[in-house]
Amino acid sequence: MNPARTVGHLHIMVAMSSCGEPGGPSDLECRQIAELLGDYFDGSLPNHVRELLEFHIDGCPPCVAFVNTYRGTIAASRTLPDTPMPKELKNRLLRVLREQRGSEKPGA
Repeated sequence: MNPARTVGHLHIMVAMSSCGEPGGPSDLECRQIAELLGDYFDGSLPNHVRELLEFHIDGCPPCVAFVNTYRGTIAASRTLPDTPMPKELKNRLLRVLREQRGSEKPGA
């Protein structure tokens, strides 16, 4: 798949909204495809899930376009320089995560 031929992500998401309807290429809906792509590209999906995902993508032009865009985004992000997180952002993020963890404890 050629990243240069990718379509804008907004257009793809609109096109994907009609995807995964009954009678489509598989039971795996397009939203599920989008959620699984990170694991798909890093090779951590179980084989049977990977095969279902690939079967769906093969029969779904909007998902093909979305996968092309995802690949292009991965390639583009690899060209960016590493930048340290600003200290204030790190502190705010840690505070939010601690608050979330505290609210998930039973009886909290």
